Amino acid sequence: MSFYINNTNQNKPGPICGNAMNGICEKVLIETTKVFDACVCSTTETGIILPVTDFFPADPVLPLTFLNAENTAGENVTISDLVVDRLDTCPNYANVSFTLTVPVTVTYRDANGTLGSALTSLTVNKSVLMFVPQPAISPVDITAVGIFSSRIGTFTAPNVFTVTGCIEVIVKVVSVVDILVPSYGYPTLPPCRQAPQQNACPGLSDLPIYPTATAINSNTPQI
Repeated sequence: MSFYINNTNQNKPGPICGNAMNGICEKVLIETTKVFDACVCSTTETGIILPVTDFFPADPVLPLTFLNAENTAGENVTISDLVVDRLDTCPNYANVSFTLTVPVTVTYRDANGTLGSALTSLTVNKSVLMFVPQPAISPVDITAVGIFSSRIGTFTAPNVFTVTGCIEVIVKVVSVVDILVPSYGYPTLPPCRQAPQQNACPGLSDLPIYPTATAINSNTPQI
């Protein structure tokens, strides 16, 4: 059993049936990342120059036949040269300009038909109009995600590919904040389905899964 397998308990995550107000029992203060604004920009560009390094296997036999180019798995994009230029006529909005560097892996076949790969990076310059809150103690950050994909390209020079590809950039205005939200309380955790039998842990079997506290009331000491 899990939250979603043979579990009829109402105190679980999932779709709300009936009145959503039923069962709300407390207000919870949660530290989270609040997204104030976000947008996505997708473009297809031609003539993208990708100088490559770190061939694997090493020393491929030229010429190379381009197969594809994608984001490098496990590598994060980096944002630099960030400028937030607020509008005089509308101070809660700003032109947000930045440079995004996207790690890319190029896959190819060499002249002997051997499959190989090499590394490169794609530089993307963007300028977008976004809602940016006024300065506060909690800082506001600009984050960006870049996705690149290409299936069309040629080997144009030693260690260089020229490609046509799709670039998608997601930009967000975010801040780590404390938010007060209504809550249904803790979920009821069901036993795992087909879990191996284990001996109970001494001293832990009587402990609750989540911490509890006495509700705050009018008798709270005044400091």
